Amino acid sequence: MHNPFPSMYALPIFAGAVAVLTVASIIGWVLKLRFAPEEPHGVIDNLNSRIRAWWWMVGVLAAAFWFGKGGVIVLFGLLSFFALREYITLCYTRRGDHLVLLLAFFIALPVQYALVWIEWYGLYAIFIPVYAFLLLPIFAALSADTTRFLERASKVQWGLMICVFCLSHVPALMTLNIPGFEGRNLLLIAFLVIVVQGSDVLQYVWGKLLGKHKVAPALSPSKTWEGLIGGVASATVLGAALHGITPFTPVEAALVALVICLMGFFGGLVMSAIKRDRGVKDWGHMIEGHGGILDRLDSVVFAAPIFFHLVRYGWQ
Repeated sequence: MHNPFPSMYALPIFAGAVAVLTVASIIGWVLKLRFAPEEPHGVIDNLNSRIRAWWWMVGVLAAAFWFGKGGVIVLFGLLSFFALREYITLCYTRRGDHLVLLLAFFIALPVQYALVWIEWYGLYAIFIPVYAFLLLPIFAALSADTTRFLERASKVQWGLMICVFCLSHVPALMTLNIPGFEGRNLLLIAFLVIVVQGSDVLQYVWGKLLGKHKVAPALSPSKTWEGLIGGVASATVLGAALHGITPFTPVEAALVALVICLMGFFGGLVMSAIKRDRGVKDWGHMIEGHGGILDRLDSVVFAAPIFFHLVRYGWQ
């Protein structure tokens, strides 16, 4: 039976998100009114554009939660599609890759999410890492275009792993059967998104307040050790505070939050390395103030499969 939005369990989470965004919007409006009422202001305008984007993102996630499992799967399927498009746009491709790209976008991607829909863990866990990994280079080879073949084949495989396989583990959380937690799996998605995205924001805040020592200046000049430690520690505390929406104890929630925050941080570094290699600042411009889909989801992409399997093998 379909649960009414956003369910008795998720309602406080979205209410809290609306409250936080309302306060942030008021602060942004006051700052604009006080310091730059009639002229552009880089920092304040960027802050307000990010807040507006967060309103949209929370709204879209809330709509997906309204429709339950189907809504969340469709949402993340679309996010995978746009993320893969951003990724492929920055890759070197040739005419011989057209069939492979067609198969990646319109066969591999929907099949992966269909397998999540029917909860066939044994196949969605290996479909892309095994079958797509082996079959797509075969089709690429049949095009008889050997120019930079290894590079082209590897990029498509990597794109599917990052943008589709890893991201599909977010809705896959709904397929887990956790004793005593039935009907509340959407809250696992909420925990993952809040903690990992919260870690990103808190790392930015701590970095601005105390940041002096760069972690990897060649990859991401804005990331500092102070921001990393302060942000991850704060998000770990946040995870412990959210243990009530999970099957975890406070200590378990803190440890899980620590792991996924660290994975999110390193995921951001990896994706930044790819952007630097391609000579771009952002993956795209789809989200005002945030760049592209991958700019917002790079940390979630790396954290999601780890979180999924921690829960599956630790609590199912």
